[in-house]
Order: sequence, then structure tokens, then C-alpha cells
Amino acid sequence: MAGLIPQSFIDDLLNRTDIVEVVSSRIQLKKAGKNYTACCPFHKEKTPSFSVSPDKQFYYCFGCGAGGNALGFIMDHDSLDFPQAVEDLAKRAGMDIPREEGGRGRTPRQPVDSPLYPLLTTAADYYRQALKSHPTRKSAVDYLKGRGLTGEIARDFGLGFAPPGWDNLHKHMAGDKLQQKAMIDAGLLIENAENGRIYDRFRDRVMFPIRDSRGRVIAFGGRVLGDDKPKYLNSPETPVFHKGQELYGLYEARKNNRDLDEIMVVEGYMDVVALAQHGIGNAVATLGTATTATHVQKLLRQVDRIVYCFDGDSAGKKAAWRALENSLEALPEQKSIGFVFLPEKDDPDSFVRNQGKEAFERMITQAVPLSEFLLRELSSRCDMTSAEGRAKLVSEAKPLLGRLQTPLLRLQLVKRLSEASGFSQSEVERLCDLRPVARAAPARAPQKAPSLLRPLLRLLLQKPELAKETPYKSLPENVAEARAVKQLCEAILASEVAIPTYNALLERLRGSEDEAALREAAAELMQQPFAEEDIDAEFQGVIQKLLEAERKRAFARLQEKVNKLGAAGLSSEEKQQYLQALAFKR
Repeated sequence: MAGLIPQSFIDDLLNRTDIVEVVSSRIQLKKAGKNYTACCPFHKEKTPSFSVSPDKQFYYCFGCGAGGNALGFIMDHDSLDFPQAVEDLAKRAGMDIPREEGGRGRTPRQPVDSPLYPLLTTAADYYRQALKSHPTRKSAVDYLKGRGLTGEIARDFGLGFAPPGWDNLHKHMAGDKLQQKAMIDAGLLIENAENGRIYDRFRDRVMFPIRDSRGRVIAFGGRVLGDDKPKYLNSPETPVFHKGQELYGLYEARKNNRDLDEIMVVEGYMDVVALAQHGIGNAVATLGTATTATHVQKLLRQVDRIVYCFDGDSAGKKAAWRALENSLEALPEQKSIGFVFLPEKDDPDSFVRNQGKEAFERMITQAVPLSEFLLRELSSRCDMTSAEGRAKLVSEAKPLLGRLQTPLLRLQLVKRLSEASGFSQSEVERLCDLRPVARAAPARAPQKAPSLLRPLLRLLLQKPELAKETPYKSLPENVAEARAVKQLCEAILASEVAIPTYNALLERLRGSEDEAALREAAAELMQQPFAEEDIDAEFQGVIQKLLEAERKRAFARLQEKVNKLGAAGLSSEEKQQYLQALAFKR
């Protein structure tokens, strides 16, 4: 084992690294006041929303939410894992990387990556090697050749082979009980609950590794070669794999073309790979689920247009309709979604093979817009020759229009519905409970009181020594920002240096469940830092308000108990707390 990289080295490395130099070596930056700006390299945009702060040594995109320090930037931009990113920065700084074993003494860097990642990588290597050399590989090789795939495309997508047999992978990665448990958690092995037998999840299948945005293997899809069912088998949900959030082929599409302005969503792994074989490298596929709003948001942060490309049968139409429903709330202004349905008995592979790449791309450019598909589909469900049918059309459209968040597109749909149904535009708006978009702006929904925890996060990031005075242990556990405050305070107090730097703190907390809250607070601080002379007063004010809010919550809990059980239902300690709270209220 090479050993862990000490946290002290990571801190020192970040202190010696200028994020502006790192970012500007990869994208062009322009000076804008104290900071630098650029068009974001992680999503398609025309107006720069990507900002780099030399003071905070932090970057953030106000368009897609990407943010972090120099390490995080090159991990995401160059698709490197953590050790590779450290090596890159260390080489740049002329530093040698020390290694140390875990144990007592100095604390190595906190593990920010799940231990499942190296197991999944090892499994991917095993499957890939099995495709090259396993005695039973012929069926897998013949299948891939039969689909017209070359060795180069198989290499680019990391395709592999799970040999037949119950425990090939298990034997190859044999380890102690702890490793065995981790392999089960990673979805590589299955444990029979009745007899305790452990066996490989994937057997006699062509293997498709599923990668996240950083290129890390997080799961697998397997296409059966024998008679087993199902035809396609996916990894289960794991701590590193969530089907409703990930897309097969997105990493490869971004890796090959950082200037993507359009992405196609197709139905399966082979569709993605086959299209790439024919020079069409902007296709992705969902992972055994319908397209979710999270999928749509993820894609539209990176491109301006999504085209759903499905089979023209009833199943394809149903999949397209589910995709439409889940796209409505996620569709922002200035973005578009289209739908393409392939001829019967065709899939993307067969179509592009028979008709050619140009014909396929021409079909994609002629995709039916979301609005057109919505109206066409709803109209097909109604008798448009009768008054009842036209009324039904408006009724069917009502829940869909309510979910649509783009005022201009909604207005266009209202006009089209008015024309098709015979109702006036204002009548359609009234029947669908819509405020007329073209008139006065809709009334603002009641806003929650601003969180006191967000300014506390910002204060702690700007002046870490305030952690010593922060009553973080009393904060609620079920609130993301409260958990983030607790994590931040613990990281500050556990630091080997008296005052850890801003970007070192963010590095220590990379990969935590509430990292997003920390990143957003850091972005706000980058735009509007506290005046140094005001920090202490701001802090005391926030703490006082937090303590007051906690007292109110505690009193409410006690009062509810008194109302139900009477004062006799309180313990001696609770009675004392209740009397103190009453005295405080007076």
C-alpha cells in the first residue's frame, strides 16, 4: 500500500498553489474587480457566470453551481481522481508527496472518497481483462463484433466480460470479511439471506461500466449472453450510485467534446456505444429508470438542448411522455427539448447503419418540440370534433401547464390551447388556474425567514477562530446547514494549525453530505465578504438569535407536553426548564 497523503501536506500544497494560475492554464480568464470571470467550462453558456477569487482561492459558477478549490477544479476539469490531482498540483509546485500509514500520531487526510470506488475500479479492470483473455470470452467478443463495435470503441467505454460461473470475481478479489462486505455494499456480490452463500451478481454478461462526472466507476450494467433473465441487469442503488441522478455515457460525451450544445437521450447502453461507433458522441442513456427531473437539470446545466430519441412503438411513446412530464419543472428559459421517434423495428444502431450518420443527424435536427409533442399527444386522447372532447383537452393540459416554469413557453401553449379548444386565452388561463403571464407579475409566494445558519457559515469561513465560541452541538441534526456548521466547526477545531485557511477547510469537507451548503455559502462570501470590523458584532448577533430560536423551540416542546399531560407529566428537570422559560418570556 502506498499509504495515505497526510492532511498537513494537502494544506501546505493548497497554500502554495494559486488557483488563478491553475484555472487560467486551462481556460481564459478576464479580470473583473477583485475576481476573475469566464464562461463556465462545466456547462454551455454565452454570458460568463464562472468566477475565481484570488483572495479566497475558490471558484464558483453561479449558473450551474460548480465550485471548489484548485484541487476540485482540476479533478472536475481534467477528469482526475484525487491522488492524480494532488500529483498534478505537487508537480506544478515542485513538491514531493509524502505517504504515511493510518494509525496513531499525525492525522492523515480525511477520507473524502468512498472505499467503494477502488473496489469498483478493480472490478472494471477484471471485467475488461476477461474480455481480452478469459477462455470463455468468445461469446462476448462475437456479440460485440456482431453489433459492429471495434476494439477502440470497446476500450473507450471500458467494455468488459463477466465470465459464467458463480464466484469468478469473488475469487479474484478475495479478501477478508470486511472487503467482502464492501463488495456486497458496492453491488458486486450478493449474499443469500437464507443460507448465507455469497456469489457474483454479474455472470456471463457483457459489462458496461457506469462512470460519474469525474470518470470514476460507480456501477455496472450487464447484457446477458445466455438465457438468464433479465436481458439487462444493473447494479443496485449503493452509497455511490443513484439511478435517478446518473446517466450512462455523459462522462464520455463531455470528455470527447467540451463544447457540447446538444445531448441526445436514448434508451440503452448499446444505443450510446453504437452511436459513438458511428461518430455520434453526444448520446446518453438513463439507467433502467424513466428520465427524472434531476437528469434533465443535470443535462441542461451543460447544454442548451436535449433531444429524446426513442423507439416509435407504444413503449417508446410512453417513455417519451414520462420524460416530458419530468422535464416541465426542470426546463428553464432559453433552453429547449425535442422528441424523435425512430421507424418501426429500428434502433439508433440499425438506423445509422442503414441510413447513414447524416440521415440520423438530419432526423435529430427535425425533432418535434416539447410544446408540439405535448399538444399532439393530448389531442390524440380527445375527440376534437366534439365540445366535450375540446373541454377534455383543456382539462388534460391543466396539471401540465401548472408544472411548467417557463412563462414564455407557457404563454405559447395557452394560445395554442385556446385555438384548439375554442376557449379564449383568458378562459384557458382561468380554467387551468393560471395567472395571465402577459399581465402583472404573479404574486410572490410567502418566503421563509432567512436562515440564520447561512450567515453563520459565511462568518466561520471568513474567520475560522469563531468556531471556539459557536454552540454547534445544540443545533438541530435534521437541517443541512446546521450539519454543515457542525462539520465546519469540528474541522476547524481539529486542525493542526491555529487558523486553517479558507480553501484548506473546504478541502477537508469535500465529499461530505452537506458540501453543497458549504459551497453555496463560500460563493456568497466570495461576492460579499463581511467587513473585518463588523465580523465580531455580526457573529454575536447571529448567535444570540440562534439561542433565542432554540429557547422558543424547547419551550414549544414543553408546552405541547403540558397541554397533553399536564404539569405532572413533566420530569423534574423539564419542570425546571419550563419555569425558567416562563420567567424568560415574562
